Amino acid sequence: MPTALVTGVSGFIGSNLAETLLNRGYDVRGVDNFATGREQNLDPLQNEGAFTFHEADIRDADAMADATDGVDYVFHQAAVPSVPRSVDDPVTTTDANCTGTAAVLNAAREADVDTAVVASSSSVYGSTDRLPKVESMEPQPESPYALSKYYTEKLALQFSDLYDIDTAALRYFNVFGPRQDPNGDYAAVIPKFIDLMLDGERPVIYGDGEQSRDFTFVDNAVQANILAAEGDVTGEAFNVGCGGRVTVNELVDALNDLLGTDIDPVYDDPRPGDVHHSHADISKAEKLLDYDPEVDFREGLERTIPYYRD
Repeated sequence: MPTALVTGVSGFIGSNLAETLLNRGYDVRGVDNFATGREQNLDPLQNEGAFTFHEADIRDADAMADATDGVDYVFHQAAVPSVPRSVDDPVTTTDANCTGTAAVLNAAREADVDTAVVASSSSVYGSTDRLPKVESMEPQPESPYALSKYYTEKLALQFSDLYDIDTAALRYFNVFGPRQDPNGDYAAVIPKFIDLMLDGERPVIYGDGEQSRDFTFVDNAVQANILAAEGDVTGEAFNVGCGGRVTVNELVDALNDLLGTDIDPVYDDPRPGDVHHSHADISKAEKLLDYDPEVDFREGLERTIPYYRD
């Protein structure tokens, strides 16, 4: 069976991806330095004999050379996430996401890896009014994080032109699910809201709550990664979403319904760098990757909430 390397394996997407690869019979290596990931996310993987963990920074060339040796596929999920975090600390975001991506891709090239799939973000589109977002649109990144993700995908696609390695970039649209960290100032909205509302606390919405997102359950993102790696398309970027929109106010309503609560949110000023609407056109991924998001928004919430109850 093939061998895969997952960077950012202690993150919630990376750990879910690694678990699925193991279940599919892959040998899996994981790399993480726990800068933003959670060590507990590795617990489901550690008892698998086919999993090997490397605690290392992806910018460490020697560590990456060791981790990529003999690997067939690289799934590059490691990053310093969050638009607000990047506005507060652009240097850390840029260094980790840009220098780190270059180091991962170069290690993959030198190890003769077959395919590298990198995680990008819907934030590369910026606040353009055109909906849905389609890959042929001119990117307009409006934060250091968005710009770092645009660099990530452009570098990956350039590697497929310059070297003998297949690459694909996946523009994630607000991925959520079990193992996502609900804590801290930069936590994503869904785990943070679930955690607060389970404790009877009011979630904070920045803006009027009518901003919308194409919330995408993590299993859909995992499916897209595997399809991109195992397929025969190279040098392309793909939207990974569900092809719909949910406002933040509707998110609160759905959580109240599923949790059996009646909690009103608190409204605060909009945050710099946040886009107002996000909605994926997924027809390219459907056509070229046979991507089919099997879990919709509400079912995704139903699968996610029990993780935060425990």
